Amino acid sequence: MTHQGQTTGQVRAVSSENASYPARAEVPVGKLCARFFHRDIRLAIRSTGQWLNPLLFFVIVVSLFPLGIGPGPNMLATIAPGVLWVSALLAMMLSLDTMFAHDYRDGTLEQMVVSGYPLSVIVIGKVLAHWVTSGLPLVLLSPLLGLMMQLPTDAYGVLILSLLLGTLSLSFIGAIGAALTVSISQSGVLLSLLVLPLTVPVLIFGSGAVSAVATGLEASAHVSLLAAIMALSVSLAPVAIAGAIRIGVAASR
Repeated sequence: MTHQGQTTGQVRAVSSENASYPARAEVPVGKLCARFFHRDIRLAIRSTGQWLNPLLFFVIVVSLFPLGIGPGPNMLATIAPGVLWVSALLAMMLSLDTMFAHDYRDGTLEQMVVSGYPLSVIVIGKVLAHWVTSGLPLVLLSPLLGLMMQLPTDAYGVLILSLLLGTLSLSFIGAIGAALTVSISQSGVLLSLLVLPLTVPVLIFGSGAVSAVATGLEASAHVSLLAAIMALSVSLAPVAIAGAIRIGVAASR
């Protein structure tokens, strides 16, 4: 009887201790998203190559064009919007495969799936962290590279705005492909084949907006379409990403 009483008392103590912790479902959505956002930002800062490689690639590719075709200002100004946008797109592609790969290898991604938290909210925080470390540096550096490419000064504002909208869309669109291929080793080529066709509209409207302003035309239509693509990506992609992650984790069991 004494042993049974002690066991009952321990169970009650553990139950009362667990009752003091909030239920997982009660965690605010914004706090949950911010928690994973800050986590991935810290991990990216510790891994220098994760944010430095896309930035260096962007700089190197854009810098090669004046060396290859000559320093003629008219020619450089003509091709500058397309060069900047294609280089930014390819630089973003470099970091997509690492978005979920590290969490998948150490089992963290599977814990996210079975944790009971809304997975679509978690991936929003992770994708935003990817954009801050991979896309935002490209946006901040683009005016300097635009100056090197003889881009007219009137087009700098649209260049920054279009890259802000476009790179955010690319992060969410690319995350779908990264989630689909997370359980596949050496998935870089397959990821590119999945994602690149989906990014063509972003590339067309982004470079078109900068080209329009550079030639003295109105770019509001291009920017509006970019904003619409960004809104659709941010609102619809997290659901697709969460479903793809569940499929990838289930396939690896």
